[in-house]
Amino acid sequence: MKYRYLIALGSNQPHHRYGNPRQVLAATLQQLDCKSVKLLSASSVIESAPLGPSSRRYANAAVLVKTRLSPDDLLSQLQHIEDKFGRNRRGQRWGPRVLDLDIVLWSEGAFASPDLIIPHPEFRRRSFVLTPALDVAPAWRDPITGLKLRQLHFRLTRRLTIPHRLP
Repeated sequence: MKYRYLIALGSNQPHHRYGNPRQVLAATLQQLDCKSVKLLSASSVIESAPLGPSSRRYANAAVLVKTRLSPDDLLSQLQHIEDKFGRNRRGQRWGPRVLDLDIVLWSEGAFASPDLIIPHPEFRRRSFVLTPALDVAPAWRDPITGLKLRQLHFRLTRRLTIPHRLP
């Protein structure tokens, strides 16, 4: 059986071989499209403010892939790619990084193991994930809320108006 996954990509550090964060994401696309994983679609790259202590802006994107790999096996492959780009897992949480790859959604719904939770627990609150995800999977639904990605994005980014009191 072939599964589909929505994966979020982020980078805010240059790589000695690939260049600036946007170029790191472009090189990552080539790594993702391999024998065991088929790259179906990639979003445009956006820039976002960092979370936590990092001071450098992030380049973010999202991809839709198809594979026979289980969620845990895909996670292992993504971590291997991160390692090839110099990812240090013992570093500061939310610190600067050359490459961050997160499984956001899976075509089979929810999944949990000791190392992975799908859907990604924070994706509903992150416009830097939802905005690129709209490029590749706007109609995908969050298996927890039942809402489409475009609905989650609207809820996150809409401006609330304060009702006026009538005299």
